Amino acid sequence: MKIIENDYHHANLRPLDRPFTQPSLDSPHPESPVRRVPARRLIPATALTAACALLTGCFSGGESAADGAGGDGKRVRIAMMQPPRSGLSPLSDDAFKLSRWSTAQTLVKLDADGDAQPALATEWAQSGRTWTFTLRDGVTFHDGTKLTAQTAVNSLTKATQASPKPRILDGVDLTAKAEGSGTVTITTATEDPLVPQRLSSPQLSILAAKAYKGKTVDPVGAGTGPFELTKVNGTSSAILDRYDGYWGRKAKAPGIDVKFVPDGTARAAALRSGEADIVEAVPVSQAALLDEKLITEVPMPRTNTLYLNTGNGAFKDASLRAAAREAIDAESIVKGVYEGRADVAQGLLGPALPWAGELRKPVQRARAGDPNGKSITIGTFTDRAELPEVAAALQQQLQKAGFKVKLDVREYANIESDALAGAFDAFVLSRATVLDSGDPAAYLYSDFASDGSFNISQLANDGVDKALRKAGETRTGEPRRQAIIEAEAAVLGTDAAVPMLHERVIQGDAEGVTGAAHDPRERELVTADTYVK
Repeated sequence: MKIIENDYHHANLRPLDRPFTQPSLDSPHPESPVRRVPARRLIPATALTAACALLTGCFSGGESAADGAGGDGKRVRIAMMQPPRSGLSPLSDDAFKLSRWSTAQTLVKLDADGDAQPALATEWAQSGRTWTFTLRDGVTFHDGTKLTAQTAVNSLTKATQASPKPRILDGVDLTAKAEGSGTVTITTATEDPLVPQRLSSPQLSILAAKAYKGKTVDPVGAGTGPFELTKVNGTSSAILDRYDGYWGRKAKAPGIDVKFVPDGTARAAALRSGEADIVEAVPVSQAALLDEKLITEVPMPRTNTLYLNTGNGAFKDASLRAAAREAIDAESIVKGVYEGRADVAQGLLGPALPWAGELRKPVQRARAGDPNGKSITIGTFTDRAELPEVAAALQQQLQKAGFKVKLDVREYANIESDALAGAFDAFVLSRATVLDSGDPAAYLYSDFASDGSFNISQLANDGVDKALRKAGETRTGEPRRQAIIEAEAAVLGTDAAVPMLHERVIQGDAEGVTGAAHDPRERELVTADTYVK
């Protein structure tokens, strides 16, 4: 079975400050390692003043729709990097904001290993192509209406009919049907072991019927989470208040005040000055200027990889691919380009998936040949600020090994088609590895199957295809994880891709913040347990 799941514009691009990594996708999980960043010096006062101005008055009091709702505690002030793209529609990437604010919820959520856990649905069972989900009792939407099977089906059907579809439904023929008031059946065209994981995508959040008006979706007052979205001020801010009718534990904070602050210096300054309690995506260049106690590095499911063209050119020769692999010094790239704030890759899947390192075994690879002055061209793009620097470092390393190396660096929109057509001998890409389902099988298939939709390496290998098909068809849990690692080993054995490093995202939490989530999948940020002392 072929499973398709596309990254945003494949490379999951988003505006950058100085090198940092993003999305879309979950208190921190104890299994997810975090690293503290050493402090170096404080931000100058002049920078604080200028940056605060960028916050449009910073987090001024009195803005809340229900100031101090609930009568206790402090509201949580968040500085987020990216403004809404689609009016906070859950059918867009804005869905991850709704999830991170704990306002919109899905039928299923994921644990640290990517396994499905109960959310709005308490249990499920598969029978061939059909899955049956039992809804949780006592759930109400923020407008007071009750969660029923029909409202859940309405949300899922709107997603399947959207144009474009949510990424998680790319290539998936899925229909939802209400069976009574508390049961939803999901049927797919072919048997799909990933249906529960798919339903965990924030883009498949369940909203009240009032949210759907024509072709638009308005999440204000329509979620089921511990916080109700009460006001959205365009692309500048949003306000959420505690929802006392929540079906789970009552939120400890009375509300959330969100500011969208694209400027990285301004976000860092807001943390330093006390204007924000939680700051999303602190740029690497600013991390060293902050108190080490205020920032946490979280491993992301994103790998910086050198894809080698196995279809034509110098790297059609497996021995030259091996020579390139042996020439690459990933540790120096981590230290030089990422200032030590990344993890040297041991495989395609990194520390954001802790089970990968536990299951991985040594891989048999070809012996390195002599480059003997072979000319190669490395492509990459400017949209992620660190990638041209990585390409320049690779140029020096490969030239030292005996290759003649040219670089072709453009904007992503102007280079993707050439990369997919095999126009380069090698291509540097920062790639999300689990995407929306929390499962890496789709990424591996897309990038390395003979008919993969993002096969930059032009790889056509029967052994790899067989391993990828097995991974996609294996039931979830330990058997699937083992099959995925075997598929990873099959890919690495061809040297079609040389994983170099795994990126991290830096999150800032003010000293009084308790219980903020540090989520590699970027699905959680403020939860019911988050509050400010």
